[in-house]
Amino acid sequence: MADALDSLMIIRPSKKKPLVLRMVVLIIAVASSIYICSTCLSQIGGRSAGSSSPSIRVVQKPCGEAEDHILPSEKPYVHFPKPNTFTREECACNPVRYFAILSMQRSGSGWFETLLNSHVNISSKGEIFSVKVRRSNISTILETLDRVYNLDWHSSASKNECTAAVGLKWMLNQFCLGLGLLGLVQKNKANNIFLTLRNFLRRMVSILGNSYDQKAKPLIESHKSHAEILARYKPTIDTKLLIPDLEQVEDLVTRSLQYFNSTRHIILYYENIRTNQTKLVDVQEFLKIENWEEVERTLKGTRYEHFLEDDYKLGKVAAGLLPLTKFWPLFYCFYSSSFP
Repeated sequence: MADALDSLMIIRPSKKKPLVLRMVVLIIAVASSIYICSTCLSQIGGRSAGSSSPSIRVVQKPCGEAEDHILPSEKPYVHFPKPNTFTREECACNPVRYFAILSMQRSGSGWFETLLNSHVNISSKGEIFSVKVRRSNISTILETLDRVYNLDWHSSASKNECTAAVGLKWMLNQFCLGLGLLGLVQKNKANNIFLTLRNFLRRMVSILGNSYDQKAKPLIESHKSHAEILARYKPTIDTKLLIPDLEQVEDLVTRSLQYFNSTRHIILYYENIRTNQTKLVDVQEFLKIENWEEVERTLKGTRYEHFLEDDYKLGKVAAGLLPLTKFWPLFYCFYSSSFP
């Protein structure tokens, strides 16, 4: 009987008490979190409403140091564009020269522009005004030029943010010389490159050949090459109009040179570029694009002169053990692409 009473006197702990305690702790934790968050938000709100909070501003580095190294006579032709479509990053203070290739169709301007675009930091956008709406009035012309010279005109010729010269092709027969064209050139301080032919008859034959080429392409038979068709083509020239046509072209070139004589310009002839490669060096110097000869002159006699003769394995592979000075264009491209 005593054992039975002892068993009845054992008090077992209730399972509800731990559950109640856990709920109490959870409620306290949630309440504390809410209080802390509300306090923080009120403090942040009070600071933002006040005028004593510091503001963060991004200050762009001025390009005064870059301008100090530019000759006074060259400063009007040096620009520091700020594109709207991308950032020039560390090249923001690299000067940019504007240029325009003034020429006529079938005068070698496409080939010449390809040569210019082979330079890693020269970008020529092509015959942009061949689209009539872009030259319909002064407003559209200015808008187009602003996009080109501000580096916001993107094309296959677009280069990196370190572009040193940017321009386009202007065909003389697409503009009226009295339509304020001179004012547009002077406003943008562009460097004008006049490209023409000495032999206007060659241009006339090229125009006829190009017209025939466009018509003949759809008619070429599968077993005949395009080159064979053009090789057999002999243009027919209307001799009655030959002299007047040649005089008209000659007059356009003469008037254009007189019209833009007050601007900064250089005159190039297609025939001279084909036979004299130094003409391209003249263009590079005209645009003030630094070349390797200037680098050589700068390093000669200094402790860095040996850099000009080091191969770095690049010259050995590409130029057959030639020193680096014999193969500088590839080195220049490699250096520019490796270190943006």
